[in-house]
Amino acid sequence: MQLGINLGYWGAGMDGDNLAVAQEADRLGYAVCWAAEAYGSDAATVLSWVAAQTERIDVGSAIFQIPARQPAMTAMTAATLDSLSGGRFRLGLGVSGPQVSEGWYGVKFDKPLARTREYVEIVRRAMTRERLTYEGEHWTLPLPGGPGKPIKLTVHPQREHIPLYIAAIGPKNLEQTGEIADGALLIFPSAEHLEETTVTYLRAGREKAGLTLDGFDVCPTLPIALGDDKDVARLADTFRPYTALYVGGMGSPKQNFYNRLAQRMGYEKEAAEIQRTYLSGDKQAAAAAVPHELIDRTTLLGSVDRIADRMKAYAAAGVTTLSLAPAGFTLEERIASLRAGSEALERAGLA
Repeated sequence: MQLGINLGYWGAGMDGDNLAVAQEADRLGYAVCWAAEAYGSDAATVLSWVAAQTERIDVGSAIFQIPARQPAMTAMTAATLDSLSGGRFRLGLGVSGPQVSEGWYGVKFDKPLARTREYVEIVRRAMTRERLTYEGEHWTLPLPGGPGKPIKLTVHPQREHIPLYIAAIGPKNLEQTGEIADGALLIFPSAEHLEETTVTYLRAGREKAGLTLDGFDVCPTLPIALGDDKDVARLADTFRPYTALYVGGMGSPKQNFYNRLAQRMGYEKEAAEIQRTYLSGDKQAAAAAVPHELIDRTTLLGSVDRIADRMKAYAAAGVTTLSLAPAGFTLEERIASLRAGSEALERAGLA
């Protein structure tokens, strides 16, 4: 199992710290550095900045939002980043959520599975550097009856095949991801529930494509906080607002994928209460309603040895790249968590 680092969203007052974290991860031998985007900083610019100031670590989009870019533009960006980074780019895609898609981009959040499938097909076709033509429900290239003509990509990526990941949570999305992608970007994964909530659907998708999970990258992101094992409850409490935000406040009341995931993990009543209180405006009550067990099972908390034991559980559950989101109010705390992750991987015998 490899380790990754997830910088999250740029521009949260820790820009310089994020670069230092990425450079330390590079020095420690982490495999990949991911950057996210929502409605603030874009991931492509951040990844260019990080790639220019690191040497070995891959840089990946987690995610490029599908409503934000035409697929041919994503192919151009991926090819450019791969070329500039010396073959270190990984392309992560996702449909975002209904509030961002429709409120920020003005793109209707409908038929996300079909839209994702067509998007991936166009990106892959464009990356072959053959003249681009496509006829689908959502995209037709070139547009019929106009001056457009088939055009091919002029940029030469460093590699013939750039790894393509999809952010997936729901069963249908997970199955399609297994079928059409090289990896899955996951959030809130519990090692104890990973097979039933995630891997079984990825495997079904791979089988549909005549493939196995061999070579497929199962890549969840987990927050990590270093401390004494006696302080695990206190460490977990620091993630209550984070968990409440996703389970209670992400998406719309009818389309919160994270809430559904918590329900599939056995927290039906708790997930409903978190969402009810969060959407009513009482974020403090929502955070208080998050079960300790849910936080502990979806984060890495405590001593290096405890974290190493949890890493073993994730590896046994099928995780191939474990991306860490180091917690801390200071750069020193985040670096300490990063180093603890590397040490824990060694102790677990997984490096």
